[in-house]
Amino acid sequence: MEISPGERLLCYTFDMKSSDLFVKALENEGVKYVFGIPGEENLDMLESLRLANIEMVVTRHEQAAGFMAATVGRLTGRVGVCMSTLGPGATNFATSAAYAQLGGMPMMMVTGQKPIRKSKQGRFQIVDIVKMMEPLTKSAQQIVDGAEIPKLIRNAVKLAEAERPGAVHFELPEDVARDEVEGEIVNIINEEKTLNMASDESIAQAIEMIHASKKSLVLLGAGANRREDVSMACEYFVEKTGMCFVSSQMGKGAIDERHDRYLGTTALSANDFVHCATDFADLVIVVGHDLIEKPPFIMSEDGPKVIHINHYEAETDWVYEPQLQVVGDVADILQKIVQKLDSRKWDFSGFDKIKENFVKEMAVDAESDSFPMKPARIVADVRKVMPDDGIVCLDNGMYKLWFARHYKAYGRNTILLDNALATMGAGVPSAMAAKLVFPDKKVLAICGDGGFMMNSQELETALRMKLDLVVMILNDNGYQMIKWKQGNMGFDDYSLDFANPDFVKYAESYGAHGHRIENVYDLEKKLNECFESGGVHVIDVPIDYSTNTEISASTLKGKSCPI
Repeated sequence: MEISPGERLLCYTFDMKSSDLFVKALENEGVKYVFGIPGEENLDMLESLRLANIEMVVTRHEQAAGFMAATVGRLTGRVGVCMSTLGPGATNFATSAAYAQLGGMPMMMVTGQKPIRKSKQGRFQIVDIVKMMEPLTKSAQQIVDGAEIPKLIRNAVKLAEAERPGAVHFELPEDVARDEVEGEIVNIINEEKTLNMASDESIAQAIEMIHASKKSLVLLGAGANRREDVSMACEYFVEKTGMCFVSSQMGKGAIDERHDRYLGTTALSANDFVHCATDFADLVIVVGHDLIEKPPFIMSEDGPKVIHINHYEAETDWVYEPQLQVVGDVADILQKIVQKLDSRKWDFSGFDKIKENFVKEMAVDAESDSFPMKPARIVADVRKVMPDDGIVCLDNGMYKLWFARHYKAYGRNTILLDNALATMGAGVPSAMAAKLVFPDKKVLAICGDGGFMMNSQELETALRMKLDLVVMILNDNGYQMIKWKQGNMGFDDYSLDFANPDFVKYAESYGAHGHRIENVYDLEKKLNECFESGGVHVIDVPIDYSTNTEISASTLKGKSCPI
């Protein structure tokens, strides 16, 4: 087996069950948790986990287990692992597989299966899960020889964690899991990731384009947020050049957004305040963006030129077709560009005027005392409560646009948005995983009433795990984001309302603490109380989305930029 530089070999002989070997290989990869719901077909795996230094976290739904594993991958850069049985348990992983794959989160799914050599149950519960997972993952395969497990897991982990990260899947049939295997195994443990270097020619071309520009702007995508060295290089680039920067939703926090060169986040793809900056620029240096995230701006022939800097080439289409691609180690690329730029002064005064207007617009409704609460006021109160390193985990709904635009992220992965699959139901499970990874940090799950109910049963899991977790439900009794789109398309309000349980009593029925906000001044105080008291808290917050029309009407449509 070929060994890459920076890797070491761990050699040992074994005489154990395949399931024991599988778990041993996970231990060697540094896996600390396996999330999921075991079934009859993976009881051998469950027994192997019982004897291992890995905690089995039993969830109430496989989808939530997948969201938790994906979030572990997102926050650590190391593969998160989840497990299910065959058939319906495995099909329940489909949404979380897509969540990890599109969101660039390293995750491994392990599903059971009936014996493949001889089964007494015919085709009962048999679905071709490997074929189902192939389009949702970087790799999906059935294990047929237990002796191959260490090599298979090593290769799958490297694949899952490599840029661009994503999901991998193994199917482990119960007869293979039970097999006794013996021999000598060479297991490779990666100590240092090596990245390809960009060509000197492409770096020289980037420098030439930057020198020729007069109004360069930096745009940070999700890939700028995944690695600390990239985030640091982005800040170094901005500091040395004096350029202003904006971020995509999943790039928020790659540079502290209190920075005086921060201009805002692209909550929409066009006609948002921040697009005044992209329209004004003659060159946009895009770091870490790919087409899986909703476009942060729409390219056009009469728009700015674009330099794409990433670990991999861009998949281009009519909304994103950069004039230059610089592909390789992003941190190295940014450092080399800065070192070779001429010492010159660009005139960024136009961007300063844009920022002045942006700050003024962001203050609208941030101190509103109306009730139910306006989204901008909710965002402002949350920002006051959360510490610099606190983590906000958003489900998917209309409020996501408000948080993307109004909430300043002070560090990498301090606000977890999903702008790739953009699935509902991930808010609570992702917050639970964040609390496991960072037990000393304050973690807040923010969900709409619709998204919360999709995986609300995981409150029991959080209580069983004795997590300190605060869940805030923005309650409007409807699917508000779709209503917003429905209205923008000129359709009548139809078929998007529903009723909710009493969320206070619902939380208390699990043994959690339930709270309801009764006036606009209660939220900040209640959040602080919940964080200080510990345990699992659910806060019902009535929200007034009447200002949603202003997300469109108050954007740049019909307004002029301040320059």
